[in-house]
Amino acid sequence: MRRRTFLGTALAFAAAPRLFAAARRGRWDDAAAVLERATADRQVDAAVLHVAQKDETFTRHFGKAASGDAMFLLGSISKPINVTAVMTLFDRGKFQLDDRVKKFLPDFTGDRRDDVTIRHLLTHTSGLPDQLADNTELRRRHAPLTEFAAQAVRTRLDFVPGARYQYSSMGILLAARIAELISGSDILTLVDRAVFQPLGMKHSAQGLGRFKLEDMVRCQADGAAPESGAGDPQAGEWDWNSPYWRKLGAPWGGTHASAPDIAVFLGEFLAARGKAVRPETARLMTRNHNPEGFTPRGLGFAVGAGAGGRGCSERTFGHSGSTGTLCWADPASETVCVVLTSLPSRAARPHPRDVAAERVAAAARR
Repeated sequence: MRRRTFLGTALAFAAAPRLFAAARRGRWDDAAAVLERATADRQVDAAVLHVAQKDETFTRHFGKAASGDAMFLLGSISKPINVTAVMTLFDRGKFQLDDRVKKFLPDFTGDRRDDVTIRHLLTHTSGLPDQLADNTELRRRHAPLTEFAAQAVRTRLDFVPGARYQYSSMGILLAARIAELISGSDILTLVDRAVFQPLGMKHSAQGLGRFKLEDMVRCQADGAAPESGAGDPQAGEWDWNSPYWRKLGAPWGGTHASAPDIAVFLGEFLAARGKAVRPETARLMTRNHNPEGFTPRGLGFAVGAGAGGRGCSERTFGHSGSTGTLCWADPASETVCVVLTSLPSRAARPHPRDVAAERVAAAARR
């Protein structure tokens, strides 16, 4: 009996280091390890991971990111942020989702444009293209957003409004332009006043805001989307890292923010607190508005399991960005995940941001 007791005690002591190590290991460490390896291997220059689940938060920075509050160019995560600013005007009764765009932009008429609604713009079913045919020339000339909008108003539609889904940055631009005309404020000011300030997002800016270019994490160029300049040395004056683009504040891709700030933004919709938009509007924005067979979309948000990735529920909402960013919130597990990297989304398959986010989703279910 004594021998069995002794052996049991000895085995317990032998196992103790492994048990203590397991206890010390956090649920999000597997996700963090993906970004740790990616930066150590110099695949990714900079990254930040932030996870929030109920009352628990986890933030870790990697590579050249100086802190968890490092600010990244968000790419298309800018869309739901800017649409939120637009929807604060909806809350004030300034427009309805099924209002025709021509009501606010009278030149947007003819060639099937008359039937385009604001809902079409926000759900990528308007028929407008993603980027303008003259995108490169406009950026080379350092055109203002008003010139982009004027060209978008004149652009031919690719299909009858509502007939199918086609991802459209220009649809978001025209929604932002309508908001500017209604509010009398440019979209940079409106986003700051309607979203960042009410939510206390202190490390966020539409364009550069009060920050300097050197405050922002640089995007890696190799493998970037063609509209970014894609590493072309001739594009240095207008690419993702140029002062022009960083200051422009394009509503489809020109927002800067930290990972914790984006988590605060998503948390506003997860909890429907009513600080930016009304709770019923938050729920409206995060449900699918597209017909069966179309890519599901909320208002500015991607929705459904695909918005987060493998392991997320159909109630998930979020967005990704071509600059190498990804964020989602899953009401089923009450989890918010934000992965910001400097590596363009097209530059790697699988991309470390996606792998890390899947690890978060798996851990969130445990």
